Amino acid sequence: MKKALLVLLVVLVCASVAFAGGNKEKAAEGNKVLRMLTWTGYAPQSQIDEFERLYGIKVEATPSSNEEMISKLIATGGSGFDLAQPSQDRIVSVVKSNGIYQPIDYSKINEDQLDPALVASTKKFTEYEGKIYAVPHVFGTSGLVVNKKYVKKNPKDLDYTDLLDPAYAGHVSYRCKRPILCAMGFAMGYDVWDLYNKPAEYQKMLDAVGAKLIEGKKVLKYYWENGDQLLQGMQSGEIWIAKGWEQGAWKLYKENPDIDYVAPKSGSMAFIDTFAIPAKSENVDGAYKWINFVLEPKNAAEFTNAEGYGTASKDAVKYYEPEAKANFERCFTPEVMANMNWYPTVPDGLESMEGKTLDKMRAAK
Repeated sequence: MKKALLVLLVVLVCASVAFAGGNKEKAAEGNKVLRMLTWTGYAPQSQIDEFERLYGIKVEATPSSNEEMISKLIATGGSGFDLAQPSQDRIVSVVKSNGIYQPIDYSKINEDQLDPALVASTKKFTEYEGKIYAVPHVFGTSGLVVNKKYVKKNPKDLDYTDLLDPAYAGHVSYRCKRPILCAMGFAMGYDVWDLYNKPAEYQKMLDAVGAKLIEGKKVLKYYWENGDQLLQGMQSGEIWIAKGWEQGAWKLYKENPDIDYVAPKSGSMAFIDTFAIPAKSENVDGAYKWINFVLEPKNAAEFTNAEGYGTASKDAVKYYEPEAKANFERCFTPEVMANMNWYPTVPDGLESMEGKTLDKMRAAK
């Protein structure tokens, strides 16, 4: 009987060891997958293939947007994905309310390969209770798209207020979205970001900006609704000056050097798309590996050459194709970069206030 019990005990011990080993094996298998929420084009297949070859980690990249990232991670409590790429102004609010991201351990980031200005902005605008929640990856801007054949003013003196100039009546376009309110606020001398947390003062600014834009509507040709509409208007000569993104302007410049991107005197409106790690990521190590890999200069340059967006990798410019390098050097001088208006986190209730101003603009004759 004792012998039988001893045999049974040995069997149970062996089984438990095997079971534990099996669980460890499953955990190890799980860490061979990196599940990522990202923007279309931000994870090139060539880089996925090389990363998988180097690290033996399979990459599953799901195209997404800020809204989708937030909704998916809130629904799962920050699980289901190992890495996400929200814009820096869409992080702190959901960390406060839902805790869907975990702090970044910058000791695991190859920070020496990053642009200090972009790192400083991301740290500033994704800090919560003394902890940082993101790493910069990609930046993009909106400023002025100008046809210099018709707009003779020195580009260095152009600002968003030139969208209201009667000299360009019938040849002006911009989107009727919140960026035009913020941009015009800066051009009119307001410290827009400082007013973000002062609702009463922000409303006064909105009233002033809204009145100015409504008054200037007689100069406007139309509010453009999509990038193709803007490009076609500029190509045809119908639009001479518009608020738009550098990528579209550079497409036009390639066809017609009279048309180019101009950084406004009061500063381009600029966003940074980041890397953030979901609270319940199952492959944190893989997430850090991917971040450092993608921000290596050659890899970052490959992305910029394909997509046209700037990168946080400071030495990537050395590997830009000639056309891309010329665009960045021409339009994003050190002075321009130092004068960027990087979007901070939008406080609750602000977009509702802005929406009412935009509605008044649309309704105005």
